Amino acid sequence: METLGIVSYGADIPRLRITAHEIASVWGKDGATISKGLGIIEKSVPSIDQDTATISVESARAALRRCHINPQDIGAIYVGSESHPYAVKPTGTIVGEAIGATPDLMVADYEFACKAGTAAIQTCMGFVKANMIKYGLAIGADTSQAAPGDALEYSASAGGAAYIIGKKNVIASLNHTYSFTTDTPDFWRRAERKYPSHGGRFTGAPAYFKHVTTCATTLMKKAGTSPEDYDYAVFHQPNGKFPVSVAYKLGFSKEQITQGLIVPYIGNTYSGASMVGLASVLDVAKPGDKIMVTSYGSGAGSDGFDITVTDHIEQLERSNAPSIKQMVDDKQYISYGVYAKLTDLLYWE
Repeated sequence: METLGIVSYGADIPRLRITAHEIASVWGKDGATISKGLGIIEKSVPSIDQDTATISVESARAALRRCHINPQDIGAIYVGSESHPYAVKPTGTIVGEAIGATPDLMVADYEFACKAGTAAIQTCMGFVKANMIKYGLAIGADTSQAAPGDALEYSASAGGAAYIIGKKNVIASLNHTYSFTTDTPDFWRRAERKYPSHGGRFTGAPAYFKHVTTCATTLMKKAGTSPEDYDYAVFHQPNGKFPVSVAYKLGFSKEQITQGLIVPYIGNTYSGASMVGLASVLDVAKPGDKIMVTSYGSGAGSDGFDITVTDHIEQLERSNAPSIKQMVDDKQYISYGVYAKLTDLLYWE
């Protein structure tokens, strides 16, 4: 029997970092208090030549290096992001051309705040299951924006991950998926606006926690599982506090979430957040491991996945691309001045 799931994966995290202390010092605030409050030590920053397109390309290339798939067998590419480099010009076509995919290709750019990447995975699952394509490439990547001095400035970062979905040589089966969606305006950015706005504390209980807990709880009912059945759990990580709090509320332990909790060291990569967390888990996963992933996107919705690692992960050439830990550790610190220049903070509308 064929198994539907993840065939390979890859990720990309920029080397540049800025600490919460450095940002706080510019605004006359206590860096230690802010870092502790958000659970974020530092965040990644895109260099002058990095954007969502380049991060998506590098993530896709990393996924292809780990397996033996002909890029021309990829029948669909979906890139989820809220920082696509062009307002009118798809990121997915750039990725397809860069990896050598065939023009006989379905491509679309997705946007659903921080869960656009997991929505792309679900789309690929549907097309592969229907035998419309052999493989689908789902990407979640962002170079997220935050207004100078805003609370988001301490977390909004850059990075992404790519997943090849198929039925052959599956390393992790996607057993169940479930989504929960409502119209909850906790975070938004109007057309032509440079920076997003948010509802402050409103982004917690009625937004993030309601959607993540409902999605995860319903997914477990659908899968017939409980928190104890999972070796790892990955929850969307807008900061270092929310995913830990929601995990404990649902009954998961610290040991189950530690491997996938990357946000303290690179910040919130938005559409890449839960997908980078999953990549970190797959870096160390063994056959038989059970994984739960629950994303969250403001506006608002969550996608959940029940995943089982298969024996094929032993054949995946994981060392052919950098692990998440290697990319987290490979870093170069910059000052706020350099950060402002690279992220165009000097422009104000």
